[in-house]
Formats: sequence, structure tokens, C-alpha cells
Amino acid sequence: MSASFHSAIVRAAAAAIFFALLLAGEAGLAPDSHAQGRRPVDLELILAVDSSSSVSPDEFSLQMQGLANAFRDPAVHAAIQAAGDLGIAVAMVQWSDNRKQTLAINWQMLRDPASALAFAGEIDATPRYLIGGGTAIGGAVNFSAHHLRINPFEGRRKVIDVSGDGRTNQGSNPARARDDAVAQGITINGLAILNEDALVDRHYLANVIGGTGSFVMQADDYADFARAIVEKLIKEIAGVPIAALPPGGPARGPGAQQAAQAY
Repeated sequence: MSASFHSAIVRAAAAAIFFALLLAGEAGLAPDSHAQGRRPVDLELILAVDSSSSVSPDEFSLQMQGLANAFRDPAVHAAIQAAGDLGIAVAMVQWSDNRKQTLAINWQMLRDPASALAFAGEIDATPRYLIGGGTAIGGAVNFSAHHLRINPFEGRRKVIDVSGDGRTNQGSNPARARDDAVAQGITINGLAILNEDALVDRHYLANVIGGTGSFVMQADDYADFARAIVEKLIKEIAGVPIAALPPGGPARGPGAQQAAQAY
């Protein structure tokens, strides 16, 4: 056998091995290289904050202040420690129309009051990156789900926490985005701010929330957001079981919540 013929055989064998491995990876037979090396946590949580045209500068500030103060609340600190021994990973997204979403605060690990207080300081220092645009909740869900896939953590639970004061009026279908996220093992919860649309909670219930234990909570207005977000974070972080939706549809009244045991 000539040296050139032997070299050609070696090259052909190497090519066959390469294409076999490529096909195995595409078929899902090869290990997920992205999942390897990700740090395990008890929860991956994205806070998706409405920054659309319906949110005034004062209203946006009330959202951010409410979130910052929530991470200073001893009850939220207790929820973080109750979530498990691995800690939680949290990030913040700002969103408006289907072309406007940004990762406003990158992923951070919270394990104790000190790390929660540091995260509160990050929220205080975060500006409004997006101003104006429609209300594209589907785009916000898709963007958030993408960042749950690519971040350096691997959570036992994955949650998108969407807050906003309006129904979808632009962009991709939120129900389709929800279904795609739920298929990836993600739970979507909502905080509906009722100052502009008293029925926005029903839109969240029908089109936005999904996944095991998903729920919607109400804030009567932006001043009430601070109270509602503390309750919401405690449920999300500690994994508190949510009661079933009462017969007859959503509850009404200050601070009422709508819940679904499973999507």
C-alpha cells in the first residue's frame, strides 16, 4: 500500500467519524455541551419589567423602588434561604415592543441577606434602558426564555416573573411564547398592574402565565406594586404552593390573586 493511498484512507475514516458524531449530536445522542459546567442552583429567576409607553418615568421608578425594597425585606431573605442549599440566580430584563428588550441586570447568585442586599443596590443603580414602544409580552417571554437557556446556571426551577400594566398590542403571540417556554420547563408568573386597564389580570391569566404552579397577582396601581411584589417573590422563590383558581373566574379586590395549579 502506497503512502498516499494510506493517507487517503485515514482522511476518509476521519471524515466518517466526524459526520457520525455530528449526526449523533443533531439526534440528541451526544451530551449537551452547554449544560456541562453550569452551576446548579435551586431557582433561576428573571424579573421582566415593563418599560413600554404606558409606563411613565414616575411609574417606572416605583417599579424599580418596589423591586429593590423587596430584596431588602427580611421575608424575602427568608424565602431565599428556604429555597434550598444551592441558592438562587436572578437577572432583570426591561421590555417594551417586540424589538426592544434588554438584559438590564446580568445574572447574580443570591444565597443570604448580604447577597440580596447587594442585588437591591444593583436595582437602585440600574437606569431605564428602554423608553417607549408597544406592549409585546410575547417578545418579553421569548427574550427571557432565551436568557434562561444561555446563562451560566442550571436551576431546579426556572421562572419568568412578568410585570406590566397593559395587554399585548404588538409583536408575537404571548400564548405561543408561553407554550414554548412551558415546553422548556419554565414557569411564567404575572403581576398585573391595574391602574390603566382593570381587566389586564384576565389577559395575563388567559395568555401569559403557564407552567406548574403558575399564578397572577394584582397591584391596584404602581404605589401598590411594592406590596404585591414582596408577596409574589416570596411565593416564587420559596416555591410556596398556590391554591387553585376559585370557581367563577378571577378574584377581585385589592391585592387579589388568580392562580392555576398547573398549566
